Amino acid sequence: MSSTVGPLEGLERATIIDPAAIRHNVRTIAVAVSPAKVMVAVKADGYGHGALTAAQAALDGGADWLGVAHVTEAIELRDSGIETPILAWLHTRDTDFIAAVERHIALGISGWEIEAVAEAAAALQTPAHVHLKIDTGLGRNGCPTEKWPELLRAAADHQERGLISVEGIFTHLAVADEPDRRETDEQLALFREAVATAEDAGITPDLRHAANTPAAMSRPDAHFDMVRVGVGVYGQSPFADRTGEDLGLKPTMELRTTVSNVKRVPAGQGISYGLTHRVDRPTSLGLIPLGYGDGVPRIAVDAPVRIGDRVYRSVGRVAMDQFVVDLEDPETEVQVGDDAVLFGGDSGLSAADWGAAAQTINYEIITRIGARVPRIVRDSGLDQIEADQEAEGVQQSTAQGVR
Repeated sequence: MSSTVGPLEGLERATIIDPAAIRHNVRTIAVAVSPAKVMVAVKADGYGHGALTAAQAALDGGADWLGVAHVTEAIELRDSGIETPILAWLHTRDTDFIAAVERHIALGISGWEIEAVAEAAAALQTPAHVHLKIDTGLGRNGCPTEKWPELLRAAADHQERGLISVEGIFTHLAVADEPDRRETDEQLALFREAVATAEDAGITPDLRHAANTPAAMSRPDAHFDMVRVGVGVYGQSPFADRTGEDLGLKPTMELRTTVSNVKRVPAGQGISYGLTHRVDRPTSLGLIPLGYGDGVPRIAVDAPVRIGDRVYRSVGRVAMDQFVVDLEDPETEVQVGDDAVLFGGDSGLSAADWGAAAQTINYEIITRIGARVPRIVRDSGLDQIEADQEAEGVQQSTAQGVR
């Protein structure tokens, strides 16, 4: 659900998305990695921001490519009018390669897919654009190094027959978010060897890409011809010791609701299922109408919520629809209907704070917010444009008055 209304206007909970922040973050990354091109990952519904919203903002910010996991995600973007190059890299036996080739979607190839893609291209009598993926150590998708020469022979044969066009070679890094790890050096060395082997086999693609967000921001030697960035575009830091703000990024998502109940309780009051927490003094409790059914992690403990000008902490287990914060004062001024922000906006709270409370990472927090929470698109850049236009109008009126 998308809208351009103000935050929580007529809504009891909302995820607010700011395209201006996405544009800013893409521009910031593009400057850092220039002259390499930028592919922005908009998989998983644009990391929870809405695939089309994220894609359009990324393109407006200067992205050269878009990246998705599944062909179905790419088709949805094409159906929405996105004509920019798109790469899809995670396939199953049921992937519709014919639709992908028809819609000019580039395909990541790790091995078995090359024959299915070549068959689709033959049926359509048009070449498929592919990026060959080498597994340099992550151990997930990608061609094992011992089978790389075999994949290259198949690719060269199909390319010679006009069935495929190899426009890229890529890999994915395992520990780039820990810059001191030697494994990244090892992976990059293997990647360079794989590219050299491909060139020896007559395959010379225009695009070599290996860097994810952390490598894009910390390893210039990993930039090659293009970087593939995800979480950084959404204002999140991939590093444990640096925030998004430290990296010059702006948060793009705000999760907020309103307090749905306030009540005074005595010392010893147990809270939520399992009574895992009891208050040790008389206090007031605030009820927050978001739960694990909305994507708030059930495991979260002592998680932050800003209400007014204070940050309070969750107590007890997160339930399906709600959780409780300790308002720390039996005579609290917090009232039913007050805004409650979990992270983002000007709250000073981040998805990383909730990740720490839930023993997970900021990536998971922003991608797991459920469909029951309406998504509101509110472009702060448009607010600024309107403010500038209003100021310009005032100046013009003043100038006319002087005349």
